[in-house]
Amino acid sequence: MCGITGWIDYERDMTQEKKTVKSMAQTLNRRGPDALNVMAENDVCFGHTRLVVVDPAGGAQPMTKEHDSGTYTICYNGELYNTHELRDALKSLGYSFHSHSDTEVVLTAYIAWKEACVEKMNGIFAFAIWDHKERQLFLARDRLGVKPLFYKKTDRGILFASELKALLAHPEVEPVIKEEGLLEVIALSPSRTPGHGVFDGIDELRPAHWLRLNREGVKVQRYWQVSSREHTENETETAASLRNLLEDTVSRQLISDVPVASFLSGGVDSSALAAFTKRTFTKENRGELPTYSIDYTGNDAFFSSNHFQPDADAPYAEKVSKMLNTNHRRCLIDNSELANVLDEAVYARDLPGMADIDSSLLWFCKQMKQDVTVALSGECADEIFGGYPWFHQQAEDNEIFPWMRSLNERTQLLRGEWRERLNLRDYVSSRYLETIAEAPTLAGESDEDARRRQLFYVNMIWFMTTLLDRKDRMSMAASLEVRVPFADHRLVEYVWNIPWEMKNAGGREKGILRQALEGLLPEDVLYRKKSPYPKTHHPEYANAVVQRLEKIIEDHNAPIHDIFDHKKLKQLCETKGEAFKKPFFGQLMTDAQLIAHLIQVNTWLDHYNVKIDIRS
Repeated sequence: MCGITGWIDYERDMTQEKKTVKSMAQTLNRRGPDALNVMAENDVCFGHTRLVVVDPAGGAQPMTKEHDSGTYTICYNGELYNTHELRDALKSLGYSFHSHSDTEVVLTAYIAWKEACVEKMNGIFAFAIWDHKERQLFLARDRLGVKPLFYKKTDRGILFASELKALLAHPEVEPVIKEEGLLEVIALSPSRTPGHGVFDGIDELRPAHWLRLNREGVKVQRYWQVSSREHTENETETAASLRNLLEDTVSRQLISDVPVASFLSGGVDSSALAAFTKRTFTKENRGELPTYSIDYTGNDAFFSSNHFQPDADAPYAEKVSKMLNTNHRRCLIDNSELANVLDEAVYARDLPGMADIDSSLLWFCKQMKQDVTVALSGECADEIFGGYPWFHQQAEDNEIFPWMRSLNERTQLLRGEWRERLNLRDYVSSRYLETIAEAPTLAGESDEDARRRQLFYVNMIWFMTTLLDRKDRMSMAASLEVRVPFADHRLVEYVWNIPWEMKNAGGREKGILRQALEGLLPEDVLYRKKSPYPKTHHPEYANAVVQRLEKIIEDHNAPIHDIFDHKKLKQLCETKGEAFKKPFFGQLMTDAQLIAHLIQVNTWLDHYNVKIDIRS
């Protein structure tokens, strides 16, 4: 993977701005620690940082290619999983290649098919292509939003980058948030409205969209959407189709010129990916498969079974590893270290995030990076198959996101003037209603099935994107490329139309997926109740974050006081978060994570020198 950034200005000699773009690119060095290059001419300057995964010699960027129709330069972050098919199709049209990198295939595909090229791609990507003859920029992002891309329109062009930090490194971009940006952070965090860049004037290119810039202006267009249609296969046929799709997807995503591993928590999703990966490793004689899991020091002594997390992961991960004969490493993070990495996780995300859910993943990815450069992970299965509790419960409120039940409590944390001014519920409700209005409908569907389809869409557009963003930011901050087979768009399209009764086959969450995997995994792993991402239960962590927040609120100059009520913050510390009546992130989170999130808010305000500009 890589980091990309660029600056187009139709009134400026961009060959004189290489230093600025290089500085922007340098902020992305963890995304691409192996090389940094800048290309500039007339109206355009591209910056690229590279993490070498495929074709070390032939994949250098920015990459320029000559053709009869003109000259084109690409700046690309991603991985293409149908490289061979596209290369063969392009060769049949008369195009030739000078490398075996997917970068050249993406560039050539654009030369051949222009904007339609993205519709032919299977992969995770964000890229920019400059047409030197037409003086035109093309930006595109993958269908599910695995790879990030932000931009800022200017009077004379555009700035773009993989991460917000690169845009903020530009001398003309200020870290200002206005009322809507403040609502994004307070009401929606750790999620974010699709397309919203939080900082004033910065937008995100939404997943499944492309952008074209020329002297006439900017055009943004969606190129992919799930399509609602009747599912025609029976349960047995559906299970077989799912298994074939998954096996093909995993084999495609194992292409690499560097070492590959698999996450292995012991849950059904990661265990299935590890099993399919092991099959490919054996077939291709690729040697031993490394697998990894994370846990917390002392967690065994403090783990307590509950409805959402009935048992610990470690025994199941060990069982799957033993069955598959993988080289398994259980990574243990110290609770004080977990608290210390909270700040670094903010720098990786450029925003307040998911507290120790972020920081533990960042630390974990660093451990994996010691051995490998690429890993497969099980994100997205719960979103597309309906594995979360809110798919199986009656909604408390049909006009807000089902995982977001703490809006009143969030409001009460605010300073008085913000409680009066900011209507968190209205903002969240409007975003929710905007999203369900996009959801593709199916004629003749019952009201209950239509509502459930909307729920799946909301999860795909919001919750899934949040988790994919988290995985990208934390892994790339460790210079580790993580691939997510359950986010393959072919699989998402297919599962979208499987009826709920079939998704829930046997009365079990993700029942049809479990049926598809029969014979691949041990029965107790295959039919294990869903367990969320592992978290610490050790009181040492709660004490550590309380002490950190206490120190912050003792400093009357701490920027967190500009937003939150001092007495409320103090009360949270005194009660170790119990004064907050509902889980901050949703049903699966802890009191300590609210306190850790508030630490991250203060870190973000302080480190990025965020200016709140709310004018009447």
